[in-house]
Amino acid sequence: MNDAVVDEPSAGAASQHVIVIGGGVSGLGAALSLARAGHRVTVIERDHTPMPTSADEAFEWDRRGAPQVRHSHAFLARLRNLLLADYPDVYATLLAEGATELPFGRDLPPEMTNYEPEPADAELVMLACRRTTFEWVVRRAALAEGRVQLRTGVGVDGLLVAPSPGVPRVIGVRLADGVELFGDLVVAAAGRRSAVPDWLAAVGAHAVPDEVDDTGIVYFSRFYRIRDGFDLPPRSGAIGGDLGYLKYGVFVGDNRTFSITLAAPTDDSELRKLFADPVVFDRAARQLVATAAWLDGRAEPITPTVHVMAGLLNRRRNFVVDGVPVALGLIVIGDAAVCTNPLYGRGCSTGFWSAHLLTEALQQHPDDLFALALAYDAALTAQILPWYKASVEQDTEARRVAAALLAGEDPDADSTNPRTFMRGVFRDGLVPAIRSDAVVMRSFLRSFNLLSTPDAMATDGDVSARILAVWQDRDNRPPEPPLGPKHRVEFLHLLTPSAA
Repeated sequence: MNDAVVDEPSAGAASQHVIVIGGGVSGLGAALSLARAGHRVTVIERDHTPMPTSADEAFEWDRRGAPQVRHSHAFLARLRNLLLADYPDVYATLLAEGATELPFGRDLPPEMTNYEPEPADAELVMLACRRTTFEWVVRRAALAEGRVQLRTGVGVDGLLVAPSPGVPRVIGVRLADGVELFGDLVVAAAGRRSAVPDWLAAVGAHAVPDEVDDTGIVYFSRFYRIRDGFDLPPRSGAIGGDLGYLKYGVFVGDNRTFSITLAAPTDDSELRKLFADPVVFDRAARQLVATAAWLDGRAEPITPTVHVMAGLLNRRRNFVVDGVPVALGLIVIGDAAVCTNPLYGRGCSTGFWSAHLLTEALQQHPDDLFALALAYDAALTAQILPWYKASVEQDTEARRVAAALLAGEDPDADSTNPRTFMRGVFRDGLVPAIRSDAVVMRSFLRSFNLLSTPDAMATDGDVSARILAVWQDRDNRPPEPPLGPKHRVEFLHLLTPSAA
């Protein structure tokens, strides 16, 4: 056991030493934000990830501690606007390294005839980028501050605490190699599998309440690059679909890359086995309306295998119980505190956002760890937790539908069930309204991009009326075009070699 002691705490200095556990989006966001606020930061990243020299080299990072980096990611307008406002140099570097903007108003569906630009549309812009490219650029920016030290290839084994009445006072971390590292504040950004609750239990802290809701899906993703001489397909149509038995989407990346994700129900062992085969995966994507054009010969895969991710959860860990922090000197951010179904693409945005909320709380309470914990928790609860609750509600309904379809049952058979009514309004009202009405699409995209609250569409009288008007007219127009085979059995047949 190496008992080396590194960097004694500075006890109340205005410029503090902050230890950040985890070098992903949340951890790097915290390092960058804290460094620019004048603090000294040490980032501990257990994966050995030497600094690459290009976006494509970053894509080859061995991130065993963060397997989701090989899956599709969305960088929502909430994150893009935060970068543009507070880190414009980082945003400019992302664009220079091949990321591109996806603004509302470009590539609209042909049937949308009432679009008129509004000033607020300037903030409704997503960023097309691979997760690894984003991390690489933010890491470069953080290290360039001169106040950030990055230690890779070593993990954290536990917390160090000082004698303290009441709740434990965290003063550092114990690394896997035995080194004890001290700081004024520890920030845990170690992801959804984080062992923080176990570390807290080991030092006598209050048990951390842990709300867990299984998303009911398994993710399968593959990355591709557009060949020389070809262009991206037109993006005026759907970018994904929900067939009940399958959810899927295409995500534009940087430097002419894109990814396709297929999400199968956890209980559908047949689809799960098929999607793990890269040949069948591509065949499946060619049967789906929103992804078929991307695999028409214009692209080649850059991941030879299909990356699989199971155990996907909505999770909320509460580190303030009955108004009292479970520990002082420890702040938990990103997926380690709140994580949602990756289907909705919120993880990177809420992770970086939570890092920003941490820095704001620390600026307000630099010398009061108790007040710091409460201020951060209040901000997290008010601004990010509603998206967790919305994800749980959506996934509960999605699991019901998927289970019925897998059992060969009609999920809409009970016409008296309110959920059946709402599913019908979504299918025959919201979906066509998004495609034809710019007011509804704008409202939907603002909510999707975390620029409004999860219930903003439902509480906006004008938007609700437009959706209901489309739903009420459903018998006077052709059925909605399918986004893929309607029935699971039909889809399975299309995946056999004879049907390809």
